[in-house]
Parts: sequence; C-alpha cells; structure tokens
Amino acid sequence: MGDSADQADLTPITVITGFLGAGKTTLVNYILKEQKQWKIAVLENEFGEVSIDDGLVAESLDAPEDLITMDNGCVCCSVRGDLIRTLGQLAKRRKDFDAIVLETTGLADPAPIIYTVQTNPKMSDHYRIDSIVCLADCKHVALHLDEKKPDGAVNEAQQQVAFADKILLNKIDLVTEKEKEALKQRLRAMNKFAEVIETERSRAPLDRILGVGSYNSESILSVDPDFFNEDESGKKEHRTDLVESVGIQFGGNLHAQWFNMFMMDLLRERAHDLYRTKGLLSFHGQGDTKFVFQGVHEQINFGPAQKPWAEGEERVNKFVFIGKNLNRKELTKSLMECIYKEDEE
Repeated sequence: MGDSADQADLTPITVITGFLGAGKTTLVNYILKEQKQWKIAVLENEFGEVSIDDGLVAESLDAPEDLITMDNGCVCCSVRGDLIRTLGQLAKRRKDFDAIVLETTGLADPAPIIYTVQTNPKMSDHYRIDSIVCLADCKHVALHLDEKKPDGAVNEAQQQVAFADKILLNKIDLVTEKEKEALKQRLRAMNKFAEVIETERSRAPLDRILGVGSYNSESILSVDPDFFNEDESGKKEHRTDLVESVGIQFGGNLHAQWFNMFMMDLLRERAHDLYRTKGLLSFHGQGDTKFVFQGVHEQINFGPAQKPWAEGEERVNKFVFIGKNLNRKELTKSLMECIYKEDEE
C-alpha cells in the first residue's frame, strides 16, 4: 500500500466527490449494504438547508447514531469547522471503525478537506486520506466539464476530475460504447494517473476504492510508464479542456537547493493552477535515498521513499503535474536546470 508503519495506525478517510446526481449517495449505500468486513463511519453532507440524503443512507447503517450529517453547507466552505469538530468527536471512537467515508456535496472542492486533515494536528494524529474517488455521470458529465464559468470562477467538475485518484465512470448503461470511449479519453487527458473504473448504478468493486492507499506520496511509483512518453508533436492544438496532466522524466541527480528554489517559485506563482503534483527524485549527495512528494495546490508532502534506489537502478526523476495552463516545455526546461553538474560546484 505504500504507507509507513505509523500511518497504518491512522484511520483511513475515503473522500467521495462528484456532481449532484452523479450517484454518490447510491455508492455510499452500496458500500454499506454490500460489504460486511469493515465497519464504516459515514460523514455525509448535502448542499442546501434540508438534508434529503441522510434518510437514504441511514437505512443502510446498523446503528443510526453512527451517521453524522452536516447539512448546513459545503464541507469545505462554511462547515469546515464542523468537519474538524465532527472528526474530533469521532477520534475517541475511531478504533471502532475501519474506515471513514466522507461524501461531499456536488459543489465541494476537496482541497480544503485534504489540507485540513493533513495540517491540523488534531486530525493528522488520528486520520489519513486514503483515496479521493470522483463519480462521473457518463450521461451528463460532459455538460458540467464544458460549462463556462464567470471570470475567475472555478469549474468544479474539472477540479473534481483533477484531484481524483479513482474515477468511477457511472451510468455506463445510459450511453453508447462510442460515447463512453470518447469520455474516457477526455478524462484521461485531464488526469492520466487516476484509475478509471466503469460502473452501473454506482456498483464499484470495493477492493479498488476502499483501503487502497492510493492517496500517498509513493503512488508516483505506480504511475503508468507510458504517461511520461508523451508525443512531443503539437497534438494539443485543438484541446478545449482547461485541465490537463503533464508527465516529465529524465535521468541524473538533482541539486537540492536549486530544486527547492524552483518549487518555491512555482508554488508561489502557480499554486492556484496546480491541482495535484507528484514526484520521484534523486538528489546529489543523498546516497541511495529515493525521495517522493505529492502536493495539493501549495500543500506539499515530501520525504524519503520506503525503498532506496536499488544497486544498478537507473536514477530517473519523474514528475506529474495536473492543473490549468501547463506549459510542458517550460516545466521541463526549468526542472532540467536543477540537475547537479560537477563543474558548477
């Protein structure tokens, strides 16, 4: 799974995103009805003053008091405090649960949730983000992705796809094979390292979305190698999506100071545009230690990988950027300028 021993003691949180009507509540019901091996606490909130979904979900729970409904706004906006308070109250009982499922409203950007769990000691001492699952309604998601927003506003559907580790392509029975394949290609162009899983009526294979540890720095190690071998021709001329993913790889050892300066500048200037970043790094002067990082906007987790560089293993640095307005050539040039050169020391 790629998590260290101290991480293993933390209660995993699966964040479920997706637009209203994509099938999130159906998925939560499916998780709670179909599986018997885990005891799951559901944190569920719906956009609007009156909660409708909790009635649907409550039928699936063995003990109704395990259902915590926050129905006074988005989890990541006005009820951010509620999320901390709710998880704080659950912390005393968290050992009763194998996992937490946090179903967000269709308007939620998961970044503040992730940031809260990772940076608030009351949260990070007890919980870890296990995976971010985005439900995409095969029939209607293209409309949401194409929606033109006012200047400066975020297209939430694009963000949800960009942040996901897993994309459940739901309601595939409502579209033709051709429409489905076109949509899968589009989603992969936006987020190439998320696994796309086809589903009907939100019936996902649970072993691929729960307890998978897909949200961790080591996940860079399992990114499809083909992702880094992009065609350099101008094939993106007609691309209309705002969000895309870029993979860069090259050999050599990085100069730690230069790389740190590059990342600081990049995050200072472009954090808003960078939804997800991942990296696998080899630094000069650090022996066989292999470094990994992952980030959400300006929030970066960085540290040594579980396994060092093996004897004879080629030192290849790998980077994944998912976001808006990404210039592949510019990023590649700037990163390669961080390579350590003997004669410049």
